[in-house]
Amino acid sequence: MSNNPPVTTTRSYPFHAPDRLELDPLYARLRHEQPVTRVRLPYGEPAWLVTRYADVRTVLGDPRFSRAAALGRDEPRITPRQIDAGILALDPPEHTRLRRLAAKAFTARRVEQLRPRTTGITEELLDAMLAAGSPADFVEYVATPLPIRVICALLGVPVADQDRFHTWSEAIVSTTSLSPERIDEYLDNLYAYMGELIAQRRREPTDDLLSAMVRARDENADRLTELEVVQLAAGLLAAGHETTVTQLPNFVYVLLTTPGAWERLRADPGSVPSAVEELMRYVPLGVASAFARYATEDVELGGVLIRAGEPVIGSISSANRDESVFTDPDRLDLDRSVNPHLGFGHGVHHCIGAQLARMELQVALRALLQRTPELRIAVPEAELTWKSGLIVRGLTGLPVAW
Repeated sequence: MSNNPPVTTTRSYPFHAPDRLELDPLYARLRHEQPVTRVRLPYGEPAWLVTRYADVRTVLGDPRFSRAAALGRDEPRITPRQIDAGILALDPPEHTRLRRLAAKAFTARRVEQLRPRTTGITEELLDAMLAAGSPADFVEYVATPLPIRVICALLGVPVADQDRFHTWSEAIVSTTSLSPERIDEYLDNLYAYMGELIAQRRREPTDDLLSAMVRARDENADRLTELEVVQLAAGLLAAGHETTVTQLPNFVYVLLTTPGAWERLRADPGSVPSAVEELMRYVPLGVASAFARYATEDVELGGVLIRAGEPVIGSISSANRDESVFTDPDRLDLDRSVNPHLGFGHGVHHCIGAQLARMELQVALRALLQRTPELRIAVPEAELTWKSGLIVRGLTGLPVAW
């Protein structure tokens, strides 16, 4: 058993309002003093919060912690309503059945085949930004359209519709930015849109993921229902661009505001892949932890007994700053050689698009270093504005000069 003091209080969580990309210092204190603690989120039942790397990995990867068990429960959450999490709400074997199909689109080989096209798209977008003249908004010219165009190419979704589905996708990441009624409206629109595309692929098959999903559905109806095809495709479209749209400006912001970081990468562009891994570790994307797992039996974590049926949430951001795993964890270290971060999750729900996101981030940073080596933020940092009412942290815009 642990020497940590017994848990006697329930903390309000998130602890404080998010401050840019700064991780709340309370996480570090909890890792040392109370790594498993009781919390109450704005909505839903109380939960256990785990903050140490080893415990977070256990919650994410151990089959004794179930996502499907949240069904029918008042799941702890930061959103007023319970959002249908789709594939994220399933356990194996149901989860495996759906993920196996989608995973075919995100193999390392297929992602690498997309790298030249992604590079071409990035160059086009940078051409437009440079032509617009300095300063320009990096979010508008590059960070938003790049992941959208890439996921459209992968799925087979018309890029011309990007403004519509990008707007609707906010329903997936909204906490309070949209009303419950607007979230329902956007999700209905997104599902209807994907349903129409799927019907079109059924009439006129092409070589893309949507067509492959339709074939799987029609050739063996037991594998996928029509609703599953629609929801999975919509989820891949939304998740396939929303987080990268947010993380790319976050990464550039961190590199340009951390003394010596941009210059370090400019001197050695070959280290971009390892820099992307370090930025994934360092940047706390989420406003708070979400997607509780429910214990299916009594489990001891960090010296605390989690009873069967109790929900647990693991802080990936805290785990990625765990001193027992990462040397000097609160420092951005672009030379970090061993980096087992949890930025893409862990276990059966490990981000299915991790390879795609890595490739896009690598391509974008390489191109920026080459095309705009003197890049800098064009306004005082205090004038930058941050998104609010979402489950992710990110800039509304990033004016840059070169």
